Amino acid sequence: MPIPTRLLAILFMVTLSVSAAQSGEIAPRQGWDVHATSKSYQTLLKDTLAAVRANKMGVVTQAGPTAAAAARGITIPGNRVIGVFNNDFAVRILATSTAAMIEAPIRLYVTEAPDGSATLSYKRPSHVFAPYHDEGGDALMELAKDLDRRFKKIAIEAVN
Repeated sequence: MPIPTRLLAILFMVTLSVSAAQSGEIAPRQGWDVHATSKSYQTLLKDTLAAVRANKMGVVTQAGPTAAAAARGITIPGNRVIGVFNNDFAVRILATSTAAMIEAPIRLYVTEAPDGSATLSYKRPSHVFAPYHDEGGDALMELAKDLDRRFKKIAIEAVN
């Protein structure tokens, strides 16, 4: 019995969706900046960490499943989340909203694509802190915009 064309189309779309999800590629989405590069994962990771330091921010956390998976004999693409912040922003944000500090540090996400290239992604700080506008007011949103500029500069330096 032949498979109906509509069912074939649905199966094809599901297959494409699963393939994209497994490939490690980050699709553009609301509130995010996504910077695909031709750099290798290791190079982009090194350049991102250098750009963070150069822009007077600190690496507060780093986490990724790649090395732990390798220790278990599982090979997965490079994947690292880097928590970035500094004390000056922390103190100023706390002056506007205690609850907003749950969002610090802001995370940069370095991922490896199947072709060996890497992408730097992050949620814009103004997007991350938007839910706290009622409590932190315009002062919080100005700080978030300052962080937007700082993170954009970090990203541009890292990917170029």
